Amino acid sequence: MSGETIEVREAHRFDAGRLEAFLQGRLAGFRGAVRVRQFSGGQSNPTYLIETRAKSYVLRRQPPGVILASAHAVDREFRVITALSKAGFSVPHALLYCEDTDVIGTPFYVMDRVDGRVLWDPVLPELPPAQRRRHHEAMIATLAQLHALDPAALGLSDFGRPGNSFTRQIARWSKQYQADPEAGLSADMDALVKWLPQNVPPGDKTAIVHGDYRLDNLIFAPDMPHVAAVIDWELSTLGHPLADLTYLLLMYKFPQTLMKSLVGLDPAALGIPTEAEAVAHYCHLAGRLPLTDLNFYHAYNLFRFAAICHGIRGRMQRGNASSAQAERYSLHVEPLAALAIAHARAAGM
Repeated sequence: MSGETIEVREAHRFDAGRLEAFLQGRLAGFRGAVRVRQFSGGQSNPTYLIETRAKSYVLRRQPPGVILASAHAVDREFRVITALSKAGFSVPHALLYCEDTDVIGTPFYVMDRVDGRVLWDPVLPELPPAQRRRHHEAMIATLAQLHALDPAALGLSDFGRPGNSFTRQIARWSKQYQADPEAGLSADMDALVKWLPQNVPPGDKTAIVHGDYRLDNLIFAPDMPHVAAVIDWELSTLGHPLADLTYLLLMYKFPQTLMKSLVGLDPAALGIPTEAEAVAHYCHLAGRLPLTDLNFYHAYNLFRFAAICHGIRGRMQRGNASSAQAERYSLHVEPLAALAIAHARAAGM
């Protein structure tokens, strides 16, 4: 697994010797001593590079401190990537799950490190224009492949509750937002909490959804437009595939002050699919009819991301946010909610 590493943050340190003693004899071929570094990205579950004399591993853990109910479920991550790996889908190979909090303080799991490239900017400035479209198309193709998998065949038929997934997810994120009033409430968020569940489009389709499918949660092969692994499965569940697709499309909508995006740029001039081309490519691969009005889905995903930023703001205030970029995310609750309201109005709010 690639990506920048840093010294372990003070709030996320643990006893490396205790971890080494636990892994000894539990991981085939494991040989300490271990050296621990922390990946700089990630807003939720702290992620570490574990280096030994023989090989390197990646460890993801539940963050220390007070957390909201149902959040940071590393056991679910371990379960889904284990199932997907057996099905041949591009994920890191999961090795071990530990719920014993005496080892490093919180539950965690260990997986193989995947070598490759983590790309952060959808413009893909490090690539020649001729290669950019192929990388974007590989990202879309991998998402369509995920949605084509049969949850029951993978033993994941109970990985999400039955019924309309948008209704469930809106309820979940509304509850998460409302459960953390210390992070501040927003009139736009309050309006979306009321409007979204009353305007869910009819019809439902169930697939395994990643929940945070975006460019920087993919590891590309070192020298080709191929997705070597999809990472960060904390928000995965059974849900509607359009939730994942339109979340990916936020790269056409996110403010540049939040993260690298395509807002204000000309994708075609950069060798990148336009939003309409990205949707058409997904529909072709997924065997779906062409999609036209996606405003509800955009409002939903912007609301959901605003709720995630709201949670980051709360964790930052409590001192257990897992990334140095937490403050930047925390400042975007209101702008994202306002953008969600604009799409809700376009959908008839």
